[in-house]
Amino acid sequence: MEIAAVGFSILGMLASVVLLSLNSARAKSRDTKRLADVRQIASALELYRNDYKSYPAALKTLEPVYIGIVPQAPAPADGTCSEQENQYQYAVKAQAGFELSFCLGEQAGGYAAGKHVLTQEGIK
Repeated sequence: MEIAAVGFSILGMLASVVLLSLNSARAKSRDTKRLADVRQIASALELYRNDYKSYPAALKTLEPVYIGIVPQAPAPADGTCSEQENQYQYAVKAQAGFELSFCLGEQAGGYAAGKHVLTQEGIK
């Protein structure tokens, strides 16, 4: 009886470790997807600007010519990011620029965790 109890305890601990590792891997995967999405949107914005000499008023304008479907941020928000910060927020700025804000839950791709902004000059 005691052997079975010890066996179940060990099995429970192993399952906990595996689940924690899996959750961490999922969060890293979401951050990697966020960066890939932002880079894809940046490429589509530059292609659009090359054709029209300005950036579009809305990301949906890029569909389907410059990007098949504008990606949505993966859920749930990670780290200290709120649900609102987790969404990709696009705005055209004065002097023919743009800003696309997004949030990373952990360090990814050389960028620190937290809120970032993509502009025509790159990710800040």
